[in-house]
Amino acid sequence: MGNIESITEENFDEKVLKSDVPVLVDFWAEWCGPCKMLAPILDQVADSFGDSLRIVKVNIDHAPSLAQKYEVMSIPTVKVFKEGKDVRTEVGVKPVPFWEKELKEIIA
Repeated sequence: MGNIESITEENFDEKVLKSDVPVLVDFWAEWCGPCKMLAPILDQVADSFGDSLRIVKVNIDHAPSLAQKYEVMSIPTVKVFKEGKDVRTEVGVKPVPFWEKELKEIIA
């Protein structure tokens, strides 16, 4: 998980909402097969964007109130936050080129 950090309910506001760069949040769980498929994809995306994007993971079993607050109904759910606002939501596993295209538009 290279530079992908795990986030908790306690540090979500500081690490995500107050971030000075866009943040991709992967809502996942240990028991979720597709979540495990998404992990290496997000590692590649993290490498592509470097310091212009932060990628974090939220384990919904450990942070159920965050999953509820952000209306995560199924996992993996990926949300992108920019300037403290939820600007993009995707559910399911998407390939690296999809993320590179979508995130370039958000970061630009």
